[in-house]
Amino acid sequence: MGSYPAAYQTEGGALGVDRDFYGRIASDTEGRELVEEFTLPIRSGRAWEVPAGHVCRIVTPEGPQVGDFNVWNRHDPRERMWAARTRQLQAAHVTTFDRIWSTLPFLRPLLTVTNDTLAGYGTDEDGGRVHDLLGTRCDPYVNRMLTGEDFDFHCHSNLTRAVLPYGLTEFDVHDVLNVFQCTGLNDEDRYFMKACPAKAGDFFEFFAELDLLCALSTCPGGDLSVPLWGPDAKDPIDVCRPLAVQVYRVPDELRAGWQPPQPAAYRNLHGMRLPHWTDPN
Repeated sequence: MGSYPAAYQTEGGALGVDRDFYGRIASDTEGRELVEEFTLPIRSGRAWEVPAGHVCRIVTPEGPQVGDFNVWNRHDPRERMWAARTRQLQAAHVTTFDRIWSTLPFLRPLLTVTNDTLAGYGTDEDGGRVHDLLGTRCDPYVNRMLTGEDFDFHCHSNLTRAVLPYGLTEFDVHDVLNVFQCTGLNDEDRYFMKACPAKAGDFFEFFAELDLLCALSTCPGGDLSVPLWGPDAKDPIDVCRPLAVQVYRVPDELRAGWQPPQPAAYRNLHGMRLPHWTDPN
């Protein structure tokens, strides 16, 4: 991968993370109150709310399964996950203490990853890593282009159906965090996907920095051990499994001193100045 320094240095300052605080959120689970829990069947999607200061956990209850994740500010869906900037400020694959950042002009953390049972996976022999921000969701448009066939249960479609009850549409679905997905770039600098390494009971957990609307699709590719396209492609339904979601209220004392992050301080003038108004009277 090389050792050239990262463009965006994340130690301290605006990009610093209070690891003691988020470590306590992750480890002190005795006082948590489960406020919502559900299971997503295979090849489906669902949206749900996570209030600010709560913790959300995505679980693989029956074994390896990839999930495509979107997130918005619950009160203003124009503010949503910005995958490209998150790749720059954090990494192309996220884990504990990384953050998901929001779009301009807001530019603030939407969530902070507090726990990840696959954090020890690291980088494998092919350069693969988990919890991917490199790629995006599968969609019926690419599928039609590559196969000549229509399929209505790609992640883009699952997410589209999931957000309709919240007044959102296909245009609000955006680039995803591929939870539990193992990906990388090969020697030709081309994107690859490997079989998901998760086991039954693995989880990815985050702390909501704002009131969030989240949506998740159980990818129709399942654990991605079967190619979706190419000469060896076939229907991978046999390797599709459900995902589970749990939302917890965190005790007030654990959140002492925490405040939701404010939008970026830039004044949004972009070099333009409003004309000076003079009272004619």
